Amino acid sequence: MGFDSSDDAAVYRVRDDLAVVQTVDFFPPMVDDPYTFGQIAATNSLSDIYAMGGQPATAMNLICFPSCLPVGVMGEILAGGYSKVQEAGAIIAGGHTIEDEEPKYGLCVTGFMHPKDVLTNSGAQVGDALVLTKSLGTGILSTGGKAGMLTDGEYRRMVELMTALNKQAQECMLQTGAHACTDITGFGLLGHAYEMAAGSGVTLVLDSRRIPVEKRALELAREGIIPGGAYNNRGYLQDFVEIAPAVPLELSDVFYDPQTAGGLLVALPEHKAPELLRRLEEFTGDARMIGYARPFDGKSIRVK
Repeated sequence: MGFDSSDDAAVYRVRDDLAVVQTVDFFPPMVDDPYTFGQIAATNSLSDIYAMGGQPATAMNLICFPSCLPVGVMGEILAGGYSKVQEAGAIIAGGHTIEDEEPKYGLCVTGFMHPKDVLTNSGAQVGDALVLTKSLGTGILSTGGKAGMLTDGEYRRMVELMTALNKQAQECMLQTGAHACTDITGFGLLGHAYEMAAGSGVTLVLDSRRIPVEKRALELAREGIIPGGAYNNRGYLQDFVEIAPAVPLELSDVFYDPQTAGGLLVALPEHKAPELLRRLEEFTGDARMIGYARPFDGKSIRVK
């Protein structure tokens, strides 16, 4: 499986009963604490493997580091990443470091799966329900945090969201027979939902009242505290998405908000959605059924 359907990772079939799934991702810090940054970056990198239905096995560190910072900072970043890789049940198998003006960190992750268990973002079927496993708003919260506009509790909540592995969410999804899955990252909910809709040849109808959103992110969006990536996402998707006039602008801004280590968007038979939500309740209180798939009607996404 290559990049023709904008999927989350590459899958290579080794033999009839074994496939390798691979991904790579890295970015600059969005928080000041190096250990926390390492955790967030690793969580984000591992997420693509979970979205494809694979199990992470090995990870290679990728780190860019400026010579002006103490080497101990690098150690803290790597320790944070190691903690999440270990939590995932995988191992760090080396990596590569270069000197750069700005720190950047992430992982190249390899996982394994049975070829018949591969989950793509293009398998959604008409009548499927859509379940989102994490609430939205981390990009806006991160922007507000850099401006000193978050309380300690709001900051901790942001970090909690960005360091929560999608491991348990994936396990619940696999137990309930999902048709398609993608993780919500830099293209925001609507960007990744569009990839699912376009790849599946359906229209995804999203209920804005059901989509889980962080309260503080919505408040900040109302004040215009929005990352530039959200505007880029909106501009790119304007021909494919229709948002009802009744949906407030600040809410649609959150739907375009680029997420870091966001949740999974799962398409599955509607009658199985309640079971998935019950299973997810053991691990998170954020998961919601947010819409459904219907025959393509000229727009890939409709938000009501």
